[in-house]
Amino acid sequence: MAGSPRVGVLALQGDVREHVALLVGLGAEAVLVRRPEELAAVDGLVIPGGESSVIDKLSRAFGMQEPIRAAISAELPVYGTCAGLILLADEMRDGIGGQQSFGGMDIAVRRNAFGRQTESFEMSLDVPMLGEPPVHATFIRAPIVERAGDAVEVLATLPDGGIVAVREGPLLGTSFHPEVDGETRFHQVFLESVREYTSGR
Repeated sequence: MAGSPRVGVLALQGDVREHVALLVGLGAEAVLVRRPEELAAVDGLVIPGGESSVIDKLSRAFGMQEPIRAAISAELPVYGTCAGLILLADEMRDGIGGQQSFGGMDIAVRRNAFGRQTESFEMSLDVPMLGEPPVHATFIRAPIVERAGDAVEVLATLPDGGIVAVREGPLLGTSFHPEVDGETRFHQVFLESVREYTSGR
């Protein structure tokens, strides 16, 4: 589709297909990204949910870690869900030995903050930026943001105050999986950042 934003989905591990389907449904051109040259050809990147330690290891094996870090430094719009949020954090708490993140967001994230997969849950979540209706949020072995820097916009919190959605400049992160529930509004916000990025080039 002419004029459609070209968005990559990091396709090393995780729920890649769900993001691709949702992005295509919103009119974007969604492409799989596994190599640096594929990353260089997109105007935004989604880092999907999955296992953050596996995505970290594979990103290094495929030579993707440094290109992704460089793209983030160059203000490429990036949206991370669940594991993707962990990988965008400057500080990762309770990571496995040697685990690294891409960084970029001035946040500290705790992995598996709610326990094992059997402790996964769903809830209605108020997100003032998105208005009504509330977001139906699915948390699967989800992380939580335990510290957010001054430049970080907190978009959503749990009833106990736990931070589960954040934005810092062109970087967006959610602890939960909008793509699992067909919730499109976070991806729409992300695509707005992509369009701003392309118009400024």
